[in-house]
Amino acid sequence: MPYRPPLVAHEYFVADPPELPVRTRGEQGLSALTAAEPVAVDDSGVTLKGVTSAEESLVVQVRVAGEGVIRVRLGQDVDARTRSARAISLVTPGTYPQARVETRSGGLTIDAGSLRAEITLDPWRLRFTDAAGATLVEQDPGHTDISGRMRTLPFGRSHADGVTVAYHESFAAPADEAFAGFGESFTPLDKRGQRPVMWNFDAFGAESQRAYKNVPFYQSSRGYGIVVDSGTPTEFDVCQSTHSVVQIVVPDDLIDYYVLAGPTPPEILDRYDRLTCRPALPPKWAFGTWISSGFFVDSQERVMTRARKIRERGIPCDVLHLDTYWQTDGHWSDMRWDEARFPDPSGMLDELDGMGFKVCLWMNPYISHLSPAFAPAAEAGYFLKNPDGEAYVADCWHGSYPQCGIVDFTNPAAVAWFKDLLRPLLQQGVQAFKTDFAEGVPHDATAFNGMTGTDLHNVYTLLFNDAVAEVTREINGHGLVWARSSFLGGQRHSAQWSGDTFTSYPAMGSTLRGGLAHGLSGVPFWSHDAGGFTGRPADDLYVRWTQFGALSPLLRLHGTTSREPWEFPEVEAEAVAALRLRYRLMPYLYSAAVEAARTGAPMMRALCVDHPGDPVAWQADLEYLLGRDLLVAPMTSPDGTRQVYLPEGRWVDYWTGEVLEGGRYRAVSAPLDHIPLFVRYGALIPVTAPGKTSEDTPGGTVDVPSEITLVAFGGGDSRTTVHDLDGETVVDATRDGDTLHVTVTGPKRIAGVEFAPVAGAPVRAVITSQETP
Repeated sequence: MPYRPPLVAHEYFVADPPELPVRTRGEQGLSALTAAEPVAVDDSGVTLKGVTSAEESLVVQVRVAGEGVIRVRLGQDVDARTRSARAISLVTPGTYPQARVETRSGGLTIDAGSLRAEITLDPWRLRFTDAAGATLVEQDPGHTDISGRMRTLPFGRSHADGVTVAYHESFAAPADEAFAGFGESFTPLDKRGQRPVMWNFDAFGAESQRAYKNVPFYQSSRGYGIVVDSGTPTEFDVCQSTHSVVQIVVPDDLIDYYVLAGPTPPEILDRYDRLTCRPALPPKWAFGTWISSGFFVDSQERVMTRARKIRERGIPCDVLHLDTYWQTDGHWSDMRWDEARFPDPSGMLDELDGMGFKVCLWMNPYISHLSPAFAPAAEAGYFLKNPDGEAYVADCWHGSYPQCGIVDFTNPAAVAWFKDLLRPLLQQGVQAFKTDFAEGVPHDATAFNGMTGTDLHNVYTLLFNDAVAEVTREINGHGLVWARSSFLGGQRHSAQWSGDTFTSYPAMGSTLRGGLAHGLSGVPFWSHDAGGFTGRPADDLYVRWTQFGALSPLLRLHGTTSREPWEFPEVEAEAVAALRLRYRLMPYLYSAAVEAARTGAPMMRALCVDHPGDPVAWQADLEYLLGRDLLVAPMTSPDGTRQVYLPEGRWVDYWTGEVLEGGRYRAVSAPLDHIPLFVRYGALIPVTAPGKTSEDTPGGTVDVPSEITLVAFGGGDSRTTVHDLDGETVVDATRDGDTLHVTVTGPKRIAGVEFAPVAGAPVRAVITSQETP
């Protein structure tokens, strides 16, 4: 389980996971698959009777679950289901009409197009290859050391005290293989040598392997991905116990996993989405700035003062987030306005709407036992139960807040009651909710549907966010939630943020790593608390983190103290300039968002997304591509210098126009008003005039298409696509001497072309045609 240092008090968490038993010396219990014989074969796969080292009989199934996707199941019987299936379906296998199974001497080959499974029956062996027969990944038969002790757990299951406690699998790992994914893990991007545990923690920050958002899915630099369908606390030993093996331990009623072909990360993510779901695209306004009240006492008067200052000072902002204190202190989270501090919320919401602000309210699925709403909800059975059958009153706030009941989303009546708490707020004018917490289901709780807390713990966040998204969509026509916790398939909840980050440069770096890992886990729309959450950032850190936020998929200024730009008067101009840069780039950002929703590839792309064959791209995890053409390297050092790796190709310094050759690291220095930013040579970047909101630009409505300016970085034959609410606009550019000829097809009007100061660039542009299909 998660590492705890010696001589330091263990962090307390009401929902720590139960640990698997440790065998005593010489104790038996391993039941590894040794041989199998087919009992049923069709065009899509095979069912086999397996024999184990413990002379047990188990059922093995290897089947095609889509083009380039093969499913493997091992359990006691053919009808075994994961325990989380009682509450929610995490994976939906597909079909592939061209699938076929070939029987050969001593084994079978299952063909899923770009992926094949080769089975040897006796002794048992399973290997996955690409269509040309090159090995992608294969099972490891198990390792023992010189004294005969087990070092790995091969394909099979294990018993303790006569009870099956887990199924497991092991894969051989070449020495140069890199692994990424597993959710929002704040450790280095390449997880080799780590041991992610799929258990949603209140992570107490963003600087450890504890994660709010775990996803039992990873992808490899060798061009494949693996998804484990289980809501239990699955452990991935990624070459930690033994450097040559990845081990997967699943404390469930079977092991059920999928191998996905690549060879590139976008292709792996596309297949992952086909198994789980496509990402939900946030509304366009969500890509503007979110400014929070912060985690301190707020009031209606303060909210309105904040809103007026934002507009008076020309700070681009779309969303005001009201954190905890919109509710009565001590009653969180019963979804009731604090009437003393917010005497007229309807009037406030109307006025804010007239000023162009959307409003998001903080909430969570716990209700304080001091709230007037607690007793009737407990009596109605709307909370999880403790071992005595009473409402489980848990310390979800680690001693810093009254204990709470935890809403039971497996109870349909509780779901309906909870939605009824939210519906009036949405009808009043609230646009979205920040769905905080949801990592606190204790392992010894019991749910309405009979699930244990252990089995419900991870999937609970999906049930919670589903309920909030559904009622939000019912009233407002979109399903956006601003979520802290998530799990497998959580990309359907279109906005997630990294939790309670410490305020420091190293914490900003680990936050960035978490965002890259989460993107490679299938979640493209991610954010973080710009400025850091805990404490007040120094002026320079505030600017650097705001710059990072401004060039992240989504942006929110939030913390335990104010993150309002005017509270940092010495650097307000630099922080606001970063926000204006975001709004200038809004056509590019929103186009990248639409592409991410369609393809599943992250908006904030680790370098390996576009350069999977470059080993450095799997290690350079303090920088990223934002969309396909901008390379962002947030300044993670207080002295304003850092090393930046530029992948293969030519890159243009956004600020100076200098052309740099890629395939190497470069030392970069940046003054406080500049974030290190590079553009792919030859790119056309669509921009617009920044306004006070994402839609407050010249003609910035669906009815009157906004004007777009193209900025050419180098100038040459190129193409870019601008996505907006009014459709898709394709721009083709062809160079003829010093002239760039531009052809536009689509609803957007291209006002002109600007040329970055790049040596050798064209000097003029001609828009030769503008057609609306």
